[in-house]
Amino acid sequence: MNTSTTIAPTVLAEQKKIGMVSLGCPKALVDSERILTRLRADGYAFAEDYAGADVVLVNTCGFLDSAKEESLAAIGEAIAENGRVIVTGCMGEEADAIRAAHPQVLAITGAHQYEQVVEAVHTHAPPSQGPFIDLIPQPDIKLTPRHYSYLKISEGCNHSCAFCIIPDLRGKLASRRIDACLREAEKLVAAGTRELLIISQDTSAYGVDIRHETRQWKGREVRAHMTDLARELGGLRTPEGHAPWVRLHYVYPYPHVDHVIPLMAEGLLTPYLDIPFQHASPKVLKLMRRPANEAKVLERLKSWRAICPDIAIRSSFVVGFPGETEADFQYLLDWLEEAQLDRVGAFRFEPVEGAAANALPDQVPEAIKEERYARIMEVTERISAAKLTAKIGRTLPVIIDEIGEPDEDGDIGATGRSQADAPEIDGAVYLRNVPETLAPGDIVEATIEDADAHDLFGVIA
Repeated sequence: MNTSTTIAPTVLAEQKKIGMVSLGCPKALVDSERILTRLRADGYAFAEDYAGADVVLVNTCGFLDSAKEESLAAIGEAIAENGRVIVTGCMGEEADAIRAAHPQVLAITGAHQYEQVVEAVHTHAPPSQGPFIDLIPQPDIKLTPRHYSYLKISEGCNHSCAFCIIPDLRGKLASRRIDACLREAEKLVAAGTRELLIISQDTSAYGVDIRHETRQWKGREVRAHMTDLARELGGLRTPEGHAPWVRLHYVYPYPHVDHVIPLMAEGLLTPYLDIPFQHASPKVLKLMRRPANEAKVLERLKSWRAICPDIAIRSSFVVGFPGETEADFQYLLDWLEEAQLDRVGAFRFEPVEGAAANALPDQVPEAIKEERYARIMEVTERISAAKLTAKIGRTLPVIIDEIGEPDEDGDIGATGRSQADAPEIDGAVYLRNVPETLAPGDIVEATIEDADAHDLFGVIA
């Protein structure tokens, strides 16, 4: 007698979906990518809007009062639109303030507390499918376009600046192993990254906490040190054999920074440094608890430009810091005229709860902060306009970020960036009449035809 067995098909439960709102700096964005990567490995899918999410994660910023207000507003919006909200990030250290404003939040965790965030999601939206559903491994989640990626090399900071509470939020410097950083960078480049943006709280201090330990990489020993890391990153190649752009951010001007400038001249690194000078007046720098060596910095800027003439220096400055006099501010303006920085951001001083600067005497009135902010922006825009005008007629490499739609004549425009422009914070290069085959991530040679105070305009050479 023949017998047969009918096997019922296995029906997988629908995946739980996670929504994500990521606020703050690129370091927080990397945290968001890591959290989402972990959750996808645990069987979660991701919602494109509030309505489709089983729970919403809000990765907050808590550096300035204005950032905290933005974070609380984002939490409130997520609660109103979805109702099931888990909070993480820098403002998570102020759980009482968050619960006072939004008692409905399901859970609160602090900055880069990945395990606790995942645990909270498992508690309030248990996964409906086990991990490792897919036989084919999935790439890490990226919240940036495919062609550029942030590489975070350390957490925390050893400085005790009077206006900052980052060490309280993110702890002391904790450097990653250099082989782990290089492995991640290699993986990103293999997956399509054409530009690596190196980030941390203090890139120049990378490896100090682990005594610049050495690790094996590609059959040789490399130190956990900024110069070794930069040299190795400069040797990476895409599957097509191209060198990716490698851009250094948050670089404090320690003496060993001088050693990375020749790497830029050799083409191993993008000729760009993001240095948080914050001010130039020795008195204000002392009040800020920052090194006051502005004269030596000017000499070093000249030597860097002699070695690598195309180097672009970006920085940010605080105006209206407690104790800043008109003479101090004029000192800063004069310093900027001599320094001729390529990209400058300015911020009005804003008290941060828990920062030492709040207790300083001689707080600057808001009206004077506004007036000084307007003056510094006028000076820096004039310098920027002159520097960009000097590029008219030159042919520069440009990385493409976005392709436009054809206009009425069929011409297609594109938006990209030169090596002097980091994404989101610097200017752009607008190209006309580009070919249909152009794609985001392509690096082209462009002839510059025009400029304004912030951006360049041109055509593919």
